[in-house]
Amino acid sequence: MHKIFDIAIVGAGPGGIASSVEAVLLGLKNVVVFEKSQNHSDTIRKYFKDNKRVDKDWKGIKVELRGNIHFTDGTKENTLNLFDTLVKNEDIKAYFNEEVYSIEKQEDKLFKITTTKENCFYAKNIVISIGTMGKPNKPSYKIPPTLKQKINFNISQCSQNEKLLIVGGGDSAVEFAYYTANQNRVTLAYRKESFSRVNPTNLHYLFDYVEKGIIDLRLSLDIKKLEDNQGKIEVHFSNGQTELFDRIVYALGGFNPTDFLKRCSVILDENNSAVVDENLRNNQDGIYLAGDIARSNVGGSIALALNHGYIITNHIKNTNRV
Repeated sequence: MHKIFDIAIVGAGPGGIASSVEAVLLGLKNVVVFEKSQNHSDTIRKYFKDNKRVDKDWKGIKVELRGNIHFTDGTKENTLNLFDTLVKNEDIKAYFNEEVYSIEKQEDKLFKITTTKENCFYAKNIVISIGTMGKPNKPSYKIPPTLKQKINFNISQCSQNEKLLIVGGGDSAVEFAYYTANQNRVTLAYRKESFSRVNPTNLHYLFDYVEKGIIDLRLSLDIKKLEDNQGKIEVHFSNGQTELFDRIVYALGGFNPTDFLKRCSVILDENNSAVVDENLRNNQDGIYLAGDIARSNVGGSIALALNHGYIITNHIKNTNRV
């Protein structure tokens, strides 16, 4: 007989961690977390530079924390230390390096979870909190195979004394630019004429660097194609100019992993976005979504993801699905 979990959580980022912690505090001790990487908070570890500032009120959105996790402004390291402490709770069963492949709703209202390792688990409720940052958008034009090692989607591979081109117009692009600018020659290119979705604090840092000549900012500029020029990246811009760079970092946002959601029995709308109600339930009993995957218009807010975990687990408790 298979063990049946009260709640199975897919993803060990902020939303997944909050869902597991809040569930245990509500007395729902039969909780399991599946994470495809080797540790929790993989996006923060991969995409956040060391000592990166982490704000509770992301993009100027004031968030009143509703749950039991005390999260405040800090750094990447502070945030990881907080989550390290939370996931050590012995009542939370965590499977790392265990990627969920599909979730199937059974006739007995249970959910069958199948992983890529062909392991099967069963649960009464599902919380999907996989985020979108791990699935970066990529440019539409061809990237020469010989340059792929020099084309990145985060700054973890950047070194020093490189001529870098950062492409994008969101917070990640701006942060990538000013984090690398002190050790490299950085150009930030954005296809629009102004920034409309960047945190004011990040804009302050960016324009300060631009005024000091540390960052070369180019607006209303797109890329038409890339070519390999003796190991350098030859960039052909929309204004007809070309320029050589050592490395390009794309920060073009993420996208909903549609195929995965469909394999997990999630109901999607005509735009292939997950349908959720005020309790983050996917318009069907037993399936919930937390974090960026549920509310893409406020992507990146750790505080909102923590609130999602609190809302979801309270709804599960109150609907007696355990």
